[in-house]
Amino acid sequence: MVRDDEGSGEVLSDEELVERGRAGDDAALSELVERHHAAAYRVAFSMLQEDDAAQDVVQDAFIKAFRALAGFRGEASFRTWILTIAGNEARSALRRRGRRRETALEDAGPVRSQQKPPDMEAVDAQEAAWARKMMGTLPEKQKLSVALRIEEGLSFKEIGEIIGSSEGAARVNYFHGIRRLRELLQ
Repeated sequence: MVRDDEGSGEVLSDEELVERGRAGDDAALSELVERHHAAAYRVAFSMLQEDDAAQDVVQDAFIKAFRALAGFRGEASFRTWILTIAGNEARSALRRRGRRRETALEDAGPVRSQQKPPDMEAVDAQEAAWARKMMGTLPEKQKLSVALRIEEGLSFKEIGEIIGSSEGAARVNYFHGIRRLRELLQ
């Protein structure tokens, strides 16, 4: 973890890390990757449904972001900016594929919990697989709005920036997505 140079031991903000990165501090850039890689991966994976493709997209997104770091104006947070780039890279990857391929959501595997008996894990895994499958049926902007709001806790303004729409449109996509999921899960 990158800390300030003045000996106070405070963890640097993203804005401070960006400034250090612009000055050539590789440790600052590494810290930005560490902080935001998982969220960028989730955005890419939610669109591509393929681990290798999502990993490639995230790598390309960070490379593109770091090459353009000098032009980053800070109007949005670094997190929003990198998630937007990851989303754009994922859309480009989908266009390059020519058509969208779906991967069985069950292949992603359940999250293991040491606190539940195996039969309960199996039930949870089935329910989670069903929920992911239903998420996959949503239009892209609804799926991203729901995933970014629930998994990342982003504001509707940030979601709008990432999916390329207004804050109001992000809110509408989220609520339509949630309503559709409720209908499907009943």
